[in-house]
Amino acid sequence: MRITVLASGSSGNVTLVQAGDTSLLIDVGITAKRIVEHLGGAGMAPEKLAGILLTHEHGDHTRGLKVFAKNHSTPVFTNPLTADHLRRASVEADWRLFACGAAFQIGALEVLPFSVPHDAADPVGFVLRHEAASFAILTDLGYATKQVVNSVQGVKALLIETNHDETMLQKDTKRPWAVKQRILSRHGHLSNAAAADVVASIATPDLRHVLLGHISEDCNSAERAADAVRQKLDAAGHTSAEILCADSSEESPRVSIVIS
Repeated sequence: MRITVLASGSSGNVTLVQAGDTSLLIDVGITAKRIVEHLGGAGMAPEKLAGILLTHEHGDHTRGLKVFAKNHSTPVFTNPLTADHLRRASVEADWRLFACGAAFQIGALEVLPFSVPHDAADPVGFVLRHEAASFAILTDLGYATKQVVNSVQGVKALLIETNHDETMLQKDTKRPWAVKQRILSRHGHLSNAAAADVVASIATPDLRHVLLGHISEDCNSAERAADAVRQKLDAAGHTSAEILCADSSEESPRVSIVIS
């Protein structure tokens, strides 16, 4: 299984997953034009996609969906509440609805959606499996419930948000207090420390790759995020797990890993 983070951050999120003869996107939070360009850079034609998985309806995860779905017949997999929200926003697509907690198949990939706490209609995370490879994606959640931990326990690779450093967020002058409260709430976003605790709690000796995403440009840094997670993993005895940061900058190279 190959995982390529095409975009990650408050300006947009897109992840390409390839396994066997199956390729799909998780979220489409940048323009359709940029998605096609990114796919081309990864050697992938849009017509070859088996589907699009949506974590939730917020714009930084669905910005390109309306145009992309209009121009391409790619099936869009989501749950009923998220689909209803997007339909009300005049998004038309080939909807394929799933139920949280019920695994389903897209080509060579088994997909397990599970609920996460976030201020959206019905937000989810995913675990994807192909043969011995397993990958989980956890972005946009305020904290990790027992269900979240149980769902992703034992995966070989994880993409998790390390949205902010709490001290930097508290000192930030650009965000009103109400916005800071939302980010820090149990339906907001994971801090470096919170994400590090989650990674350490779900890690097993099989964990090989930890991708850190959704890193705030104003209230965090890749170095702070990586240091926080590294310290927790090392303390838990998982010193061999690789940590990579998916930067939101357009100039940054895409992060890509292979899981076997």
